[in-house]
Amino acid sequence: MTKTVNHWIGGKTAEGASGTYGPVTDPATGAVTTKVAFATVEEVDAAVAAAKEAFATWGQSSLAQRTSILFRFRALLDEHRDEIAELITAEHGKVHGDALGEVARGLEIVDLACGITVQLKGELSTQVASRVDVASIRQPLGVVAGITPFNFPAMVPMWMFPIAIACGNTFVLKPSEKDPSASIRLAELLAEAGLPDGVFNVVHGDKVAVDRLLEHPDVKAVSFVGSTPIARYIHTTASAHGKRVQALGGAKNHMLVLPDADLDAAADAAVSAAYGSAGERCMAISAVVAVGSIGDELVEKIRERAEKIKIGPGDDPTSEMGPLITKAHRDKVASYVTGAAAEGAEVVLDGTGYTVDGYEDGHWIGISLLDKVPTTAKAYRDEIFGPVLCVLRVDTYDEGVALINSSPFGNGTAIFTRDGGAARRFQLEVEAGMVGVNVPIPVPVGYHSFGGWKDSLFGDHHIYGNDGTHFYTRGKVVTSRWPDPADAPAGVDLGFPRNH
Repeated sequence: MTKTVNHWIGGKTAEGASGTYGPVTDPATGAVTTKVAFATVEEVDAAVAAAKEAFATWGQSSLAQRTSILFRFRALLDEHRDEIAELITAEHGKVHGDALGEVARGLEIVDLACGITVQLKGELSTQVASRVDVASIRQPLGVVAGITPFNFPAMVPMWMFPIAIACGNTFVLKPSEKDPSASIRLAELLAEAGLPDGVFNVVHGDKVAVDRLLEHPDVKAVSFVGSTPIARYIHTTASAHGKRVQALGGAKNHMLVLPDADLDAAADAAVSAAYGSAGERCMAISAVVAVGSIGDELVEKIRERAEKIKIGPGDDPTSEMGPLITKAHRDKVASYVTGAAAEGAEVVLDGTGYTVDGYEDGHWIGISLLDKVPTTAKAYRDEIFGPVLCVLRVDTYDEGVALINSSPFGNGTAIFTRDGGAARRFQLEVEAGMVGVNVPIPVPVGYHSFGGWKDSLFGDHHIYGNDGTHFYTRGKVVTSRWPDPADAPAGVDLGFPRNH
């Protein structure tokens, strides 16, 4: 029996009123298991109205109240992490271990939000002039919105809403319509933790729901994670409507391997970073840049490891990689491999014909490895978002850095080397927002912010960490003078205010 996923508005389930539903498939079988309600403009307005009403009290609530609720939410999240991971696997397809890891990385940001009191401390300067004090404080914005992608249906929302509500805002989430169930379970756990009705709301849908959030006058800020074209659209549209925006886009993450690197460690890292989560993550390594004469040996080591990866249903404990999210996405990923040879690449591994016995209708694709890929090839230029690794060859470190810096993307990058001087140069010279030194996927811990450069980020703020706190609050400076009771009246003075 097909289940229905509805909206969550004002602290309870709100059945879809539009009559329009989207299909949610089990990627391992291709079967439609769920239908998700698509919101109308009126339903989005209802969610924003509930959030606005809740902000009247939540925005004035004490930090102690907010953090105590988040502590209870954290305990519930930890208790139900397996259940949430199962929802992710059922709708996204990633293996259970990957799904558990996603929940754990979301928990990191909940931890940060539980300790938000430190980040929200203001500043005070006393006696800047006679009996004059100046204080800087941060206050919440109001109703804020999050628009999140299919590849991390629990983690990415948790990169946003815990900090937003800890800062005193109320939140409207528009998750991916491809795997919506995890967001509703998070809403239920927040309610169980004691979050007041309307502080957290979920509306499902397509462009109708997105556009209404971008233009709604009561939405003060929008956070987004997704592809670069949509991130650019989100930033342009929401900014035109006077909103604060952080829009994280796509990536083409490079791993530079120097001749002195431990090639076994580099090959392990390349395989893990390229094919983990079936390559459906914006921090995946999709381009290895081999420097000098090591290319052949490195490619062979990657091939040996990649061929051993076990692909199967995400709920099979022996599976290391699951299917892709939809058949259309699977076919698009495959097209980059089938067209690679004609564009000058050497196809070392071709996973496009892969299937799993008993699951023939699933969205399967195997491991693909392309060597000697020219920078003009589509497989290099585009963000594939699948298990396809490109290897490029360069002669020198400088040539490798120049290649990386010429990419329009600047999300994450990594260098593998034993040379500390080269690593230090790389972290200063490379044009990317997150850099790994012998670390293939340099996703920052919760108390450092996540975000890229160039076409990988639109807006001034990275996500979570200190940037997240600043994004979800605005500064105010208060200058005050309290005269001593013994002072005579100062009289009228039309001159410029003095600080001495």
